[in-house]
Amino acid sequence: MSGGAAETGAGVVAVAGEALVDFVPAGGDGLFRAAPGGSPANVAVGLARLEVPTRLLARIADDLLGHRLRAHLDGNGVDLSFAVRAAEPTSLAIVAVGRDGGVEYDFRVEGTADWQWRDAEVAGALDGDVVALHAGSLALTMPPGADVLQRLLAGARQAMTVSYDPNCRPLLMGSPDAVRGRIEGLVALADVVKASADDLAWLLPGLAPEQVAESWLAKGPSVVVVTLGPAGLVVAARQAGVMRRPGRSVTVVDTVGAGDACMSALLAGLHRRDLLGASRRADLLAVDAATLQEVADEAVLAAAITCTRHGADPPTSADLRTALA
Repeated sequence: MSGGAAETGAGVVAVAGEALVDFVPAGGDGLFRAAPGGSPANVAVGLARLEVPTRLLARIADDLLGHRLRAHLDGNGVDLSFAVRAAEPTSLAIVAVGRDGGVEYDFRVEGTADWQWRDAEVAGALDGDVVALHAGSLALTMPPGADVLQRLLAGARQAMTVSYDPNCRPLLMGSPDAVRGRIEGLVALADVVKASADDLAWLLPGLAPEQVAESWLAKGPSVVVVTLGPAGLVVAARQAGVMRRPGRSVTVVDTVGAGDACMSALLAGLHRRDLLGASRRADLLAVDAATLQEVADEAVLAAAITCTRHGADPPTSADLRTALA
């Protein structure tokens, strides 16, 4: 593994985790549309649309839905050179959208492709000019592959920036007590952590977002972000302290992929400012309040734009520039 590209402010961001299909409501009663999804895959698409060289480490099924996933990812410029062509079927998520645009998920994941990682499948996957590795969501808690990906993150820690989003899904993760230790261990491995207020309400009930952000910073990360839905987000760093950034008022279609768009924009903002890579770890640790505020506001904007669209459809760089004009 190398982090050499950090020396030039360029370099690849690798993303590891699930690429599944969301069945999202399609207007008529009982009608659904099959849409590409999976939090890590959404983050990879978001990064590529923000002009960050992006590599996805995923186990993508060799079935009709898997072929659609590959076409979607490839069409958005995501490098699939290290994506496994898996024999198991595609994982499915069934999405229900409430009147406020909030979403609930049901899953069909027994024996599916995303969770069957073997160590040999990730060997060499971080070679080359990789400056950061992002992972999160189900693939880091679902056996048997979760341990493989956790070892990948632990091994990458000295060579590149590591980012993590727990993206908690109670239906599949069991009780908070069952996964809290694993999640906090992953927080300690990461340089950048993003979680939602819903994640924290389930995982660490009764604690304010600022309390969790400060507690997690103390475990090792340089930057911690907690998204607050329409209220914006909390962002914390060692030197910059803890700040709240406001949300943007938009007409919400649904919130599918909004957190992933936020994660993508957060990493893209750090990438653009040359703050990713092992050689930039001290700079990221010392990031100032003005820079952090700019990056956080870009992340809020990306999430807000995604909320105005059906499904996980993150903005491009041009979309962000237009919105900021």
